[in-house]
Amino acid sequence: MKPAERFDSAALRSALTACLDPALARAIDHRCRSAGPYLLAALESLYGQRSDLGDCLHDWAQRVGALIAARPAELIAFDHSRPPDWFDRPDLIGYSTYVDRFAGNLAGVAERIPYLNALGVRYLHLLPFLRARAGDNDGGFAISDYGQVEPRLGSNADLIELTRRLRAAGISLCADLVLNHCADDHPWARAARAGSERHQAMFRIIRDPDERAAWAAPLGEVFPDTAPGNFTWVAALDGWVWTTFYPYQWDLDWSNPEVFVELSLALLRLANLGVEVFRLDSAAYLWKRLGSPCVNLPENHTLLRALRAVVEIAAPSVLLKAEVIMPMRDLPPYFGIDRARDPDPDTGAPVEFQRECHLAYHSSLMAAAWAGLASQRADLIAQVLAESPVLPPTCAWLTYVRCHDDIGWTVLADEAVGAHAPDLATIAAFYAGRSPGSYARGEDFQTGYGRAVHGSNGMTAALVGLDLDDPDPIARAAALRRYLLLYGLILAAPGVPLIYMGDELGLDNDTGYRTDPTRRSEGRWLHRPMMDWPRAEAARQGSDNPVWRGLARLITARRLCPALAPSRPSHAELAAAPSVLAIARGSDTPGQRFLGLFNFADRSTTLRLPAAPQGSAWHDLLAEPNPTAPTDPTGVAISLEHTLEPHGLRWLIAR
Repeated sequence: MKPAERFDSAALRSALTACLDPALARAIDHRCRSAGPYLLAALESLYGQRSDLGDCLHDWAQRVGALIAARPAELIAFDHSRPPDWFDRPDLIGYSTYVDRFAGNLAGVAERIPYLNALGVRYLHLLPFLRARAGDNDGGFAISDYGQVEPRLGSNADLIELTRRLRAAGISLCADLVLNHCADDHPWARAARAGSERHQAMFRIIRDPDERAAWAAPLGEVFPDTAPGNFTWVAALDGWVWTTFYPYQWDLDWSNPEVFVELSLALLRLANLGVEVFRLDSAAYLWKRLGSPCVNLPENHTLLRALRAVVEIAAPSVLLKAEVIMPMRDLPPYFGIDRARDPDPDTGAPVEFQRECHLAYHSSLMAAAWAGLASQRADLIAQVLAESPVLPPTCAWLTYVRCHDDIGWTVLADEAVGAHAPDLATIAAFYAGRSPGSYARGEDFQTGYGRAVHGSNGMTAALVGLDLDDPDPIARAAALRRYLLLYGLILAAPGVPLIYMGDELGLDNDTGYRTDPTRRSEGRWLHRPMMDWPRAEAARQGSDNPVWRGLARLITARRLCPALAPSRPSHAELAAAPSVLAIARGSDTPGQRFLGLFNFADRSTTLRLPAAPQGSAWHDLLAEPNPTAPTDPTGVAISLEHTLEPHGLRWLIAR
């Protein structure tokens, strides 16, 4: 008998429901009958060779059952009532920020909920707020305690109060769950250094130099400038600890089932505090296999399927978001799509789908949009959108212009080929202000010493050349058009759009990090400014901030356009010129056909629009006299002969 067979689906249901009231026990039993078999199959695939697996799973399931019993009633109600595609709405606008940069602490974030509501935010991603390593900690991603809020940001009670107030405002909280590594001062790491064999087994520790060399040979480097290599010597362990990212971030050994046990329980504890979405940080790097690059291995996907099964059983209203900044070819499996199988010829949907993550970043679209802006061509964007797979009904892309990380050009390695493909080194030079005619105020990231181009840093305003205090109205207006062109694209493309902190106001780079000893070695702090609350409140109260006004117009129009829900059908192509992208969304039902036009050139382009569906005409969504009144059928009709101004966009609806 295999070890895992000692713990079957019946044993799982029994252990999970032992301490639950009858009604909840019935619900959990029902979910277990659906998700339990593939949970156990995944765990047996990963850990079935261990003789102690049955006992390990029995103990783990009892602990999961206790967390289910402790889940607040309001969240249990969400689990019962929310449909699995609850995020598939055109009004689900995301916002991403650091707690301290935005509002000081969690209590401060709670006080700013009216501001988020005024912007139309329905999904708030707070970057790491759990207890982190003192000193350098990768912006909070070096976690010292998966169960406690960072003291300078508040307490667990503050987190519970924040999530309660966010739910009352219709906003879902997303938090980071750092899966690949923990800080070198985490209790597990401290115990490992103190000699605990159990805790040493939580990490990859290599003591033989030849073995280390064999592991290292096929590996890449994530941060070749600031953290070269993948191993760090730790004298107390008389060996090298695997450290993919920084020397103070110790990679966890997911081949040890105790790592799965502890991280899955950490997820459920945070879910019980009100977290509704988890950004699974560094999800591509979890499993290690000798002789491989240790990225995107099949075991990664088995682990994520197991985590998805845990969520479906214990907290099915919770979403999982894959933080996988990789070329497009590597992304579909993180949704559970088997790219080896052909799509359904009638619907285009994947034939083979094993539930994995609900959301994933569309980093290729983000990078292609910036490349298109610099090159004044839309063909690369059209190619990326055309090659984006049709997603299963409970999945969606997350689209964005900027985030707390760099613009990683390597995600376009496959697409940036051919006669008309942009040279990525030239694009990076443009955004670092090193090209003739560049308007950008960005900086290179991890690029130098003869290596291939890596990334670019900078806030959206800096990269598009926007300075709201620029005395030249022509230059200011041109930069604003570039700004809104990019946001108009990600708000119209398939997916859940994400606004990065301060982008709604046109905040500029923060060069002050260079004089801060705790931040100056990390160039990405350039685009992590402090929130300008006088400017923010003035914009909310109606001051003439053109970025706020332009984004608010786009967000309001999106909210009233059913065709822009994340899962609605989409088709992208060039329209009359290499600089003009056309995105069609929705169906031919009246009011359900959307057409977005985006001119990436700095010159006007005239084109002829396609005919609207029979019995309708194209109306300009962004020029409606009263976009807050969805029953107003008038709008502004436009002719089929149409001119787009430089870096202009149009959102059209067929009525």
